[in-house]
Formats: sequence, C-alpha cells, structure tokens
Amino acid sequence: MIRPQLSADGRSVRLPIAARVEQLLDDLALAYTEDADALGHLLAAHAANVLALDFAVVSEDMPEYERAIRAAQADATREALLDEAPVAASLDDLLGPDEAITLAGRITRLAGHIRHRTPRSPRP
Repeated sequence: MIRPQLSADGRSVRLPIAARVEQLLDDLALAYTEDADALGHLLAAHAANVLALDFAVVSEDMPEYERAIRAAQADATREALLDEAPVAASLDDLLGPDEAITLAGRITRLAGHIRHRTPRSPRP
C-alpha cells in the first residue's frame, strides 16, 4: 500500500511511487533485450500516438471525435507496452474499505499537520 509522507520541505503530502516505476522500467529494459526491434517499434508508435494526442488536445479546431480516436490509439499502444512488462499488472493498489479509510486518514492527518504549520494568507 502507498505510504503517504510529508515532503522534505514539510509543505505537501507525498505519495511515493518511485519504487514501482523502477520495477516497470526494469521489466521494459528486459523486454528490450529480448526483442529490441519489436519493442523499439512499439515505443516509436506509442510516442507518435502520444504526440498526436497532445496536438489534438491543444488544437482549438480539432473535432471531439478526432481527439477520442487519438486517445484510443495512445491507449492501445500503452496497453501493448504494459503487456511487455508483467509487473505492470501488480502496480495498482486495490484497497478494501478498511484500507482505503486508513489511507485517507493518514493523508488527512498529514494535510492537517501542514495546514496548522503554514501561515494562511489573508482573504481578499
């Protein structure tokens, strides 16, 4: 389960996920050594889909259906990349009700600690 903590400066709550990202990168690196050409093409296709989606999102005259198509294409290549990393399936925490309440309580306590230590600016 994610263990919330205060940031180093004590001004925000941090939800550390770096260790999980490291596992994912390790799996992708191993998949690359097994078939560099296939994974390289998949990464290039995903990059192209992400760039197309980014353009569609910021373009003012892009029809909504075009944004949806580009989002679906980016999702498809992302899913294909995640299929190459078996650890990806276990990255998301699935919390039962008690665990979710515990996590929410921890975050609330840390946020309350920050709020009581940080001087509030006067309201206009």
